Amino acid sequence: MMQQGRGRRRRSVSSLSSPRVLVCDDTDSVRSLIVMNLELEGYDVMEAHDGQEALDLLSDPTNVLPDVVTVDALMPRRDGWWTVSMIRSDPRLEHLPVVMVTASVQSHHRAQAEQATVDAFIAKPFDPDELVAIVGVLASAGRVG
Repeated sequence: MMQQGRGRRRRSVSSLSSPRVLVCDDTDSVRSLIVMNLELEGYDVMEAHDGQEALDLLSDPTNVLPDVVTVDALMPRRDGWWTVSMIRSDPRLEHLPVVMVTASVQSHHRAQAEQATVDAFIAKPFDPDELVAIVGVLASAGRVG
């Protein structure tokens, strides 16, 4: 777990360029909370309001792919389950680590997340430090070598 001191968190990811994260959540306040915490740690953050917008960003060849994607499970238009399945079925995207951040914490949703091969599952309400730590581990793992 990351240490806090005097209101500042230490960055858990060290690299010459800022790791990128795509944050996908339909709730503005939740998305803003995630974005703010990641940006405070030095991440370059892209935002999407639903799964379709996330996939559009990921499919745009002019965008640099993120190192990690966070996604809510239940969203209008295209939900997190659809989004993860599209990421995993695309050879260009299938390697991206995905963190599901959701209020849907019933056992069948956790099983569905495992089946969809998400890399981490975080229940809302969540500890922002825990989310940043998990994103840091996944971003570091994907950036090695």
